Amino acid sequence: MEQLIATIEKGQPFFNAIARNKYLKAIRDGFISVIPIIIFSSIFCLVASVPNIWGFYWPDDINNALWKCYNYSMGILAIACAATTAKHFADAQNRDLPKNNQINFISCMCAAIIGFLLLSSDTIATDAASGFNTTYLGSKGLLTAFIAAFVTGIIYKFFIKRNITVKMPEQVPPNISQTFKDIIPFSVCITVFWVFDIVFRAAFGFCFAQGVIQVFQPLFTAADGYIGLAVIYGAMSLFWFVGVHGPSIVEPAIAAALVANMTDNLAAFQAGQHASAVLTQGAQYFVVCMGGTGATLVLVFMFCFLAKSQEMRAVGKAAIVPVCFAVNEPLLFAAPIVLNPVFFVPFVFAPIANIWILKIFIDFLGMNGFMYTLPWTVPGPIGTIMGLGFQPLAFVMLALILVVDFVLYYPFFRAYDAQKCAEEAEISEEELAAKNAEKAAKLNDAFQGKADAKSVAAGAAAEAVKADAPAAVPTEATTASDLNGKRVLVLCQGGGTSGLLANALAKAAKERGINLETAAEAYGNHVDMLPDFDLVVLAPQAASYLADLQKDCERVGNKCVACRGKQYIELSQNGDKSLAFVSEQLSK
Repeated sequence: MEQLIATIEKGQPFFNAIARNKYLKAIRDGFISVIPIIIFSSIFCLVASVPNIWGFYWPDDINNALWKCYNYSMGILAIACAATTAKHFADAQNRDLPKNNQINFISCMCAAIIGFLLLSSDTIATDAASGFNTTYLGSKGLLTAFIAAFVTGIIYKFFIKRNITVKMPEQVPPNISQTFKDIIPFSVCITVFWVFDIVFRAAFGFCFAQGVIQVFQPLFTAADGYIGLAVIYGAMSLFWFVGVHGPSIVEPAIAAALVANMTDNLAAFQAGQHASAVLTQGAQYFVVCMGGTGATLVLVFMFCFLAKSQEMRAVGKAAIVPVCFAVNEPLLFAAPIVLNPVFFVPFVFAPIANIWILKIFIDFLGMNGFMYTLPWTVPGPIGTIMGLGFQPLAFVMLALILVVDFVLYYPFFRAYDAQKCAEEAEISEEELAAKNAEKAAKLNDAFQGKADAKSVAAGAAAEAVKADAPAAVPTEATTASDLNGKRVLVLCQGGGTSGLLANALAKAAKERGINLETAAEAYGNHVDMLPDFDLVVLAPQAASYLADLQKDCERVGNKCVACRGKQYIELSQNGDKSLAFVSEQLSK
């Protein structure tokens, strides 16, 4: 098993390169930016539809009002995604351009929206009025939205890089000059989309967005099969196990299907048909990742209540509450689970078993698939029942999943428990009690209300296992005069792990009377924030983006640094060390 893990680890540079790919990054960051639309609209969907299960139907005026809010948010999801993806792609393109000759991302966003509308919508004309056909403006148009964003970014870069723009005299104000500078790339973008749309419709008789759906439908169908689901979610867990951010690699490929299938399921259910799609956002949140990546909900209860090892019980007690809300950082690298050969098999295969059980219930027992989106922090069992519309079979399926996860994890848990008990037998009771009390206290302090399951710190755990990097040591240079008025931004994959260090710095600075400003954010949302900070710290699981971050920081003249695993953990738990680390980086 250790040999297998070592072999997989050798592929880390390749996987990290994939995660850094600017196209995949733009899709991921653009899609994350529109997640509030999905969750917000689903609230109205739940209120409008769930009461129907018990035979209650809203009056027509209330029902129409509820669905109007849903349609005017979820119904234009692809338009919003075209804009957000274009913005993030323009940011990536700007890294390769001189800082005095950058793509105007606002103009790029506008061009992407117009281009998307040309490719995806028909004009509906009546005697009284005219309007848009909205069929592909929502989740069905996401793939076309990504394509429109990329084409726009490529065209803009071509013209901006070669200075093929309308140049104005120096006396013209910069904002007016920028407007004229954008005319040529903007016009070319719209012309390209317009001509392509005319040619495509003449050749095939339908819009490009419909054609994209037809081309990719076989792939979506294959992804919704047993093998496709196993590959998708097995890969996601495998990447996390070796410290690579799995969703950065996997989710961009399935993001459109996750949302479109939820929409299709809801439409089928409302039409009295079988909601048969399995690959949905709800399934990923509450079935595949029940208790976080690796489906660790049952495991934390084993640690807490069944372990004989004092250390494992201490970890279980500290981790049980966050894991119940899908925040499993404490368990992942306190047990540890990540890069622990004992837990390789259940960590990778429990999510596969879970999604297969869901598919069996949908395919053979007639249960409807997930129709409603809830925040990922809803406890897995509750999210499963609500997302499936309180179907009776959902309760049966949930019980079966919990039993199967228990069976998968239990023998490996027992083996690890025996291993830890043997280790504990070699040290005195006093030393063991002190060690476990300190570990539990640090876990509670570090993770209570601060973590984010979308940014599980698997990378930190991986690095902590592989390298014993020395943490910064407090020095006399760590004084108020060194740090007063400074601003530090901490970045990670999802904005949660970065909060650990940002909060540790803020707390330590406040206790010592230092005026130090800190902030935590997800990598990808940082570009516009950089001018407001003096130092940017990159968390370990996002360390593969250091080269890109250095280019971003060079444009605004600030400093950046990436932390190693154990170093980052130590800094987030020790105020003196974190302040000394920041002081050292700023003084370089």
